[in-house]
Amino acid sequence: MPIVINGKTYYRTAEVCQIVNISRSTFFRWLRQGSFTDVRNVDRRGWRLFTEDDLGRLKAEVNKVSPNNTKWTRKER
Repeated sequence: MPIVINGKTYYRTAEVCQIVNISRSTFFRWLRQGSFTDVRNVDRRGWRLFTEDDLGRLKAEVNKVSPNNTKWTRKER
């Protein structure tokens, strides 16, 4: 359930992962790999607070299409 602080809506990690349909481990892997820049806001416990803009950035990352640079060769029989 989103929380509202000073009139602004924030989402926690589990909520945004559920909204964009990825696992928390995928999210944390993307952070480690640098695929997604971490959010700027945290609560007093240090938990991430995602804004609507952060949620949009994550949705864009989920829907990103990249070329496959792997060279596929067909095995000859």
